[in-house]
Amino acid sequence: MEIIDNPNKKNWKEICSRLTSSYKENEEIVSKIFKDVETIGDEALTKYTLKYDNVLIKNFLVSETEMSNSVGKVDSELKKAITVAFNNIHKFHSAQKSKKIIVETSKGVECWQKKYPIESVGLYVPGGTAPLFSTLLMLAIPAKIAGCDEIIVCTPPDIDGKVSNVILYTAFLCGIKKLYKVGGIQSIAALSIGTESVPKVYKIFGPGNQFINSAKQYALKYNVSIDLPAGPSEVLIVADKTSNPSFVAIDLIAQAEHGIDSQSILVANDKNVIKSVLEETNKIISKLTRKNILNESMKNSKFVIFKNDIDAVDFINYYAPEHYMICVEKKQFYIDGLKNAGSVFIGNFSPETLGDYASGTNHTLPTSGFARQYSGVNLDSFLKSITFQKITKDGIRGIGPHVELLADAEGLDAHKMSVTLRLKEIQND
Repeated sequence: MEIIDNPNKKNWKEICSRLTSSYKENEEIVSKIFKDVETIGDEALTKYTLKYDNVLIKNFLVSETEMSNSVGKVDSELKKAITVAFNNIHKFHSAQKSKKIIVETSKGVECWQKKYPIESVGLYVPGGTAPLFSTLLMLAIPAKIAGCDEIIVCTPPDIDGKVSNVILYTAFLCGIKKLYKVGGIQSIAALSIGTESVPKVYKIFGPGNQFINSAKQYALKYNVSIDLPAGPSEVLIVADKTSNPSFVAIDLIAQAEHGIDSQSILVANDKNVIKSVLEETNKIISKLTRKNILNESMKNSKFVIFKNDIDAVDFINYYAPEHYMICVEKKQFYIDGLKNAGSVFIGNFSPETLGDYASGTNHTLPTSGFARQYSGVNLDSFLKSITFQKITKDGIRGIGPHVELLADAEGLDAHKMSVTLRLKEIQND
């Protein structure tokens, strides 16, 4: 880990760089896999699942019986915890429903907006070093609330060619009917193109590593949209002497636990805060089972000291963190100064982990600085807005002449004439 004292603004870009490889670097392998899936369909899925997951699978669809049987294979206490998470996520996302907007913009000109569910969505649930059943909750619940007709889930199989019982149980709880044992770039390709087994969808959701992120971007070439660019996980914590060093340390470590390309950033106004957090970090890592991953990923962490709160806020907005934790006395100052972040956690007793699982907010968030222009996944991510207008004779009589002038100024004669013809008919009447 690197300690940086009061860095000059010209160095912020380098300090805020992530370890992800560029889309261009990954494009060759992504395009090859997409081409194979387009050409040979399920055969390509079998080929790449064997290559990357070390398991031979020819039947990718998990049966509904297999999902329902998982109910008896998951610990009862874990099922209770999943239910708590389910209820909180459902409650928060249900509250995001909006009413139809109707406005009379001029006399006789009525405009309205109505939201419709995206008919077919694909949800990617990471497997890898840890099967993230929490991601399935975060994606399937708002998809169901939105009313999406078809919800397709893809997740990598384990070495035995199976999906973990806890993911199967979560799918069953969420009412998922189609879950496929396929992960990696090949799963994103299948959702983008469609194969004999896996249907093509209209929009793909879900976090993943840099290859999944690149594959999602490549999917745009197949007229499939994506939720957001979501690569390796990251957290930025701002802390001062009022913070608890062990809390700060474990929250930095918790994000690093996702993988060796994760990044943890600490911003503080005092070297003693940095020192205390470092001491706690070293103590905690030695006690954890994933210490090999943590020792690698924590090498990417940076501890940055700013004496001035304004500079600290500016730096945080420049970094645009996926997860942003505010553990300082001047909480409101940092909240008011916020411009860019995926999800914010305020105070010493608001660990990012609660948002990952059960507070109710969504954990599928923009990474790599994309919080500058993207929101995290929410109910609206699964909806599209359609606008309507209904115009009476009085309405076109009122705005029609203005539109004629506007169209004429742009040199669009047919646009002008479409109004002129109607105005003449009204005048004749």
